This record gives sequence, structure tokens and C-alpha cells, in this order.
Amino acid sequence: MLKIQTLNNISVAGLERFARDRYEVASELARPDAIMVRSANMHDMDVPDSVLAVGRAGAGVNNIPVPTLSARGVPVFNAPGANANAVKELVLAGLFLASRNLCDAWAFAKQLDGSDAEISKAVEAGKKNFVGVELPGRVIGILGLGAIGVKVANAAHALGMRVTGYDPKITVDRAWQLSSAVTPAASVGQVLAESDYVSVHVPLIESTRGLLGRERLASMHKGAVLLNFSRAEIVDEDAVVAALKSGHLGTYVCDFPSNQLLSCDNVIALPHLGASTRQAEENCAVMVADQLRAYLEDGNITNSVNFPELHMPRDGNQRLALVHANVPNMLGQISTCVAQANLNIVDMLNKSREDLAYTVLDVDSPVNEDIRGLLGGIEGVLGVRVL
Repeated sequence: MLKIQTLNNISVAGLERFARDRYEVASELARPDAIMVRSANMHDMDVPDSVLAVGRAGAGVNNIPVPTLSARGVPVFNAPGANANAVKELVLAGLFLASRNLCDAWAFAKQLDGSDAEISKAVEAGKKNFVGVELPGRVIGILGLGAIGVKVANAAHALGMRVTGYDPKITVDRAWQLSSAVTPAASVGQVLAESDYVSVHVPLIESTRGLLGRERLASMHKGAVLLNFSRAEIVDEDAVVAALKSGHLGTYVCDFPSNQLLSCDNVIALPHLGASTRQAEENCAVMVADQLRAYLEDGNITNSVNFPELHMPRDGNQRLALVHANVPNMLGQISTCVAQANLNIVDMLNKSREDLAYTVLDVDSPVNEDIRGLLGGIEGVLGVRVL
């Protein structure tokens, strides 16, 4: 029986992917085989040494100690694209809110008082204060053309906007999905200099922390709108507030409220609603549950942030899965140990990612538990599983 520990309320649709006759799923478990998490902070958590994998029911993994888990040979899975439509819709809502001054207009209408005739008169007198702009013909720049960025770019084009995008690491699949009408930019600076609206969709890594600071914000059009539904730390908050107060930046729309932002005019701060739809929560949970099952049952890896992708069909043979250092002669040592155990390899696949490597091999006869000790004794091997 495999044990899955949940650190947050995970959608039932995802939990139902774990067969009850093979899995035990609970929020409190001794020695779990895997952990499913949404927003819980795992950095201060004492992760049991029994944990073989961690699944994040969402895209970002900044609440998970990925380097520590990598050193232990534990893959971390996420759900890129599962919440993409939900975030795209919220970005579009942000575009409309900012372009038509809807938040200020709603606040104005909410405080109206008097008879219907008096309210009507006040409406006619006050609506001139909320004149906005239409989106067709305006330029929107997209920083990051992953699952969300591509959807935002295509949707903005469908609204009649001119779209430019920048992503030096765009995948072939995403490039195929991107509208041919989107103009590729050569740099972040080009996107900022050419756009009336800029929407940020990059992951939070060391190179993107503070990506948009004072100098880059100063290069934007005067009165431009900045939308950040990625991560708060990607934008220098002090620089944004300074740009807003100077009048250079028109509006900042984000999903990450703070005391400083809430006290600043021309900020639309939403309470981290990006993936807060029933569909997105279900999609994320189902995707990650399936990925955890594929790894625990067959050793296959999809959408891991720290391990290589690996898929090897299973034809009923006994399978060995090894996590090890990405160093020379490792496969030779593994093959020698398998031969010493009088096992014949019928299929084998090895993939690497930076300092980690992962090897899956099928053998044509039952595996004696002694093989685990033989393989585990190789210097650099972090984990051995018999599947």
C-alpha cells in the first residue's frame, strides 16, 4: 500500500485518481511515499526520509525546497498549464479593469445616494471622470510565452490588440500554439519600449527576481499599464510605487496585495485569484496525481522541475529505477551489478538533468532484493527502487 500525504485541501477529482486498493491518502500519515501540496510552506518542514516524490498542484514551486529534495534524489512535480486558462481569464479581466477605470467607477456608483432621479443626474455628471480607452489597436507586450503567456497573447490578438512577445526559451509546442500575428521581440527592453500594456508570465527564479526594476520601468511608455499575475517578486515593488507616484506608470494590476500597494493610487491588487477556479483546482490536482502515480508505479517522469523527462513503456517485466549523480561510468557500473545478479536487461533508458541522472531498466526475471544493496552501494547512487 502506497501512502500519499496531503498538505492542503486537494481537489477530490485529483485524489480519486489514487485507487483505494493500492493507495492510502490522508493529511496525517506516518512515513508517506509521496506528498501532494498546494500552498503550504515546506521549507521549514521535516520531510520524512520515506518520501519518494513531491507533487505541487499548481505551477510555481517556490514553497518547496527543491534543491534539498534534489540532493536526496526526490523529484518535484508540478502542473504547468493546468491553470493556464484561469490565469488568462484573470489577465483579461485586469486589462478591462484598467482600460475602462472600472474599479474607480464601481466605487463611485456604490456610494451614490438619493432618489433614482438624483442618482441618474449624479451618474451623468460623474461618468466623465472614468473615461477609458478601447483595446483594439493598442500594443500589449508579453514577457514569457509558456502555457499562460501564449494563451494571453492569442486572446489579446483576438481582441484586436497588436501583440509582441519575448521568451528566449519558448518550446516548440508553445511556438506552434502561438498566433502567427504575434511579433517576436529580441529583448525585454524592446517589449517594454514598444508596449502600452505589459503582462508578465515568467517563473520566479534567481534570474527573474526583480526583473522589472527602476530602469526598465522608466523605459516603458508614459501611462502604460503593467500586469503581473506571475509572482510578486518578479517586479520591484518600490520601483513600481515610485513610477506610479511620478505619473510615469499609469496602472499596476497584480494578484499580490501588500500594505505598500494597497496604500498607493492606481493599483488594482487582487487576492491571488489566478488559479482560483473549480476547474483549475481540479485540473492541477488530476495532472499531479497522474504524474505521481506514473512515477511511483512505473518510474516514468513528466513535468518534474528538477528531474529529466523519461518515459519507457512497460511490458510486464520487473523494473529497476535508479536516481544517481550525472557522472561518467555510472551506466557501466549499474550494468555490471545487474549482470552479477544473473539478470538480463531487456530494455534500458537513461536521462540526465544538470547534476542528476535517472536510469530505468527492465529485466527478464524476478529481482532478488539483494540487487537493491548492490546498486545502492555504487558511489553516487541516491536511490534504488524495484517496481
